Amino acid sequence: MNSDTQSICYWWQERPPTSAPPAAWQDHVEIMIVGCGFTGLSAALTLARAGKRVVILERGLIGEGASTRNGGITSGNIRLSSDQLKRRFGTEKAQKFSDEAVLAREDLARFIADEKVQCDFQPVGRVVGLMGQFSVDRIKRDSATFQARYDIEPVFVEKNKMAEYTSSSLYDGGIFRPDIGGIHPAKLLHEMKRLALEAGVILFSETNVLEIKRAHSDFLLLTNRGQVKAQHVISATNAYTDKAQPWLRRRLVPVISEMIATEKIGRNRVQSLMPKLTMFGESKQLGYYYRPSPDGERILLGGRRSHNDHNRARRHLQGALATIFPTLDDVSVDAHWQGFVAFPFDQLPKLVVRDGIIYPTGFCGSGTVWARWLGQKAALMILGKDGESVFSNLPLRTIPFYTGNPWFMPLAMHYYKLRDRLSASTK
Repeated sequence: MNSDTQSICYWWQERPPTSAPPAAWQDHVEIMIVGCGFTGLSAALTLARAGKRVVILERGLIGEGASTRNGGITSGNIRLSSDQLKRRFGTEKAQKFSDEAVLAREDLARFIADEKVQCDFQPVGRVVGLMGQFSVDRIKRDSATFQARYDIEPVFVEKNKMAEYTSSSLYDGGIFRPDIGGIHPAKLLHEMKRLALEAGVILFSETNVLEIKRAHSDFLLLTNRGQVKAQHVISATNAYTDKAQPWLRRRLVPVISEMIATEKIGRNRVQSLMPKLTMFGESKQLGYYYRPSPDGERILLGGRRSHNDHNRARRHLQGALATIFPTLDDVSVDAHWQGFVAFPFDQLPKLVVRDGIIYPTGFCGSGTVWARWLGQKAALMILGKDGESVFSNLPLRTIPFYTGNPWFMPLAMHYYKLRDRLSASTK
């Protein structure tokens, strides 16, 4: 494979990051949102349409963060298994996590349709390729329960039927979910920005918040542009939380998530590799996710890493793509980019309030669905409406001596790699 790639996000080729439109700085605002990704824009749009005066501060350009760097797969995953959730919360509450995931995916699809959002939304479904140990009986039983509850039919795909979805021989079977699809994340973000501006939201890009503190009944935010008071604050910085928010920073683990995009190989060739053009994931702890580009001309693949060696990471992803699809070994990669996703220590998203600041956060790599959903919930909390979520007020804990620098990530990655190897060796 040719390794001469560009370190620029593929999604930015059509919708690059932009500066916010000119606006006069304000000394006092009703609602301040820090962070202009899916979370912040969702909250702002909900509040502005309810008649509130809303300002968003973005440290970089609009569309420069994780919301436009991801795979654009509308999974809304919960990383903990149903058994893990039942052990921690009991059967009744455990079920509510799945309930809310279904609602959040439906809400995103409805938002795209109702607002006529142009973001290349493709409800083509997603397959998780099964690798290692799994129980066919358990999968079929869980699928039947899911269908009975939600009228959505997950399909167990036998190994000899996987060729209907992928030419890869890596998988021992799969699970097809018809309620998951793909979007162009940068288009979605810029469409949300357009809607927010139309609703009266004021945006400031390249505005770094240096400190947030109480000022009697208000909040005082110190920034590189000056200071501003706000009645309400929503923190929507997630994995990009810096030292201005030390309490949150100590409770989130930023993890590098990166992707590559092949050169154009043509729709026919893509379809020969992925016949139904579905989104795809793997059942491993450190599995890859991949998909056709929205125009069907390329394949995009992503994964996680724990080090900062960009070239090594690129070669690793290229090798992974060639392992999945050996016929792509000679295909060039046009783009390689990375972003950060945030994991709380218990690997569950959060919607918490501390000292009056609302934190929708910790989306565990599934922010395409959860960021928008929980941003909206945060706004509803301010409006005194239905802001309750299964993620509301879950404890957002830290560990001793952790300040936001995940020094332990290489050890954690080795642990998950070992688990994947052990699972594969005991098939």
